[in-house]
Amino acid sequence: MPNSTSNSPIQDVVLITSGDLRLSANQVCWPAQEDLERRLTKCFQDAGVSVRRAFPVDSRSGHGFISSQRMGMDIFATIDPEANLVFATAAWQYSHHVLPGMRSHRGPILTVANWSGQWPGLVGLLNLNGSMVKAGVPFSTLWSKDFTDEYFLTRLKEWIDHRTVTHDLSHVRDLDVKALPPGAANKGKQLAAELQKKKAILGIFDEGCMGMYNAIIDDELLNPIGVFKERLSQSALVARMRTITHDEAQAVRHWLDKKGLRFITGIDENSELTDAQIHEQCKMYIAAARIADDFGCDAIGIQYQQGLKDLVPASDLAEGLFNNSDRPPVYQENTRKELYAGRPLPHFNEVDECAGTDALVTNRCWTALGLDPATTLHDVRWGEQFQGDGIDDFVWVLQISGAAPANHFVGEYAGASSERQPPMYFPLGGGTLKGVGKPGNIVWSRVFVEGNALHVDMGLGTVVKLPEEEANRRWKHTTSQWPMVSAVLQGISRDSFMARHRANHVNIAYAPDAKEAANALAVKAAMFDALGVRVHLCGTMKFD
Repeated sequence: MPNSTSNSPIQDVVLITSGDLRLSANQVCWPAQEDLERRLTKCFQDAGVSVRRAFPVDSRSGHGFISSQRMGMDIFATIDPEANLVFATAAWQYSHHVLPGMRSHRGPILTVANWSGQWPGLVGLLNLNGSMVKAGVPFSTLWSKDFTDEYFLTRLKEWIDHRTVTHDLSHVRDLDVKALPPGAANKGKQLAAELQKKKAILGIFDEGCMGMYNAIIDDELLNPIGVFKERLSQSALVARMRTITHDEAQAVRHWLDKKGLRFITGIDENSELTDAQIHEQCKMYIAAARIADDFGCDAIGIQYQQGLKDLVPASDLAEGLFNNSDRPPVYQENTRKELYAGRPLPHFNEVDECAGTDALVTNRCWTALGLDPATTLHDVRWGEQFQGDGIDDFVWVLQISGAAPANHFVGEYAGASSERQPPMYFPLGGGTLKGVGKPGNIVWSRVFVEGNALHVDMGLGTVVKLPEEEANRRWKHTTSQWPMVSAVLQGISRDSFMARHRANHVNIAYAPDAKEAANALAVKAAMFDALGVRVHLCGTMKFD
């Protein structure tokens, strides 16, 4: 519960926000942030609360975001540590810009985002929330499409009056391992024992991507479950790319062409996907696999966003390939042995170690059950209610920047395309692996750190097929170059999920039907439990 120094209603708040490190992203996203702040300020003023921005808009840079950790520290040095603090975001933001100040703040904190898919404001909100949960910083959180709905306004008043916000979290319950089917429980325990005996390695290509403090697991928490880190450098990846021959890279491209993957290419390096960019991405795929093999890695994560983005095209195409069993072969330089043949080399986008740990466990469970182990993480990007074509539910838009495996798409490779990454985030381009999530049953999950312990939330869901017109509308409201999964999370409302979720990312894996999905979840829950991870079941599920 947030700190409280008074029983009287709040009369004034200090507003802060955080943005990207990249000036281009901050400038493009600023109009949406400005609109959010205007609407939110009016809500507070209508409730009799004055709003003071903690720092002015910088007319020279063209935006009003905190754009570095140092800037955030300097601004927080001017804020009364007992002040009523409101963090508001309409865009992706780097949590480490504000987390140092929030960790020492003693007054009540409210985090707010606009309910919009235009820029990843909801993703930024969940990242900061997850980071503060890990850091043990008390806070309340809210979201709204236009800041006029009853859900938002009643809870905003609750925060003003009581410095806390109440959400319905009845969908969450701690695992009772005795309630799991005995076969699944025993299988999970067996897999846990195997992991702790043989141990596994996460290959970390530079840690701490984009301020995602919530995506880092300290060794003291990770090692006891049998997982260790091989700390690798992205500079080594670039160096290894230089050793890949033209013919080797072309062989990867030819394999993808033969599978039917459509590359949407042009000739302008600044705005279009080019063959030269794809060629470098194919080299990265080979180089990363060889480095992973050199160090005996069981899964890898490439940071890319900072540093690597200024040297080579996007890593996302390689990431999506790694997460699939069916992918271009990569051979060891000297022995010509195929590396990780016939199976994924799980890749966790943006070096999210929580997602990497989850993917590692999923891979072991799904493989043991004879299921397709293709898995990925997604941003919890946005969503809306949809009614029609046999659907009447809240349908989430899950997206990641191209790192989803082809087996998750309608038509697999032949149903997928590769389009140039948006220039404001990816200056050197590179293609995505884009497709429509195939309808089916999924298990979703999130590993997170809270109270200096490892936890995991998990539940069941379905991916639904939306009408083409609706799917295209949603793509236009988000990032059209990225893959999109239209997901219904079983037994969980939009607001309950937002209030509980401890991260900007969520992992998903498919199962052939509802029964096998429930069984796979049970095995995975039992494995995590046997590893000492605190398991929380979310939503409705039935075990046979």
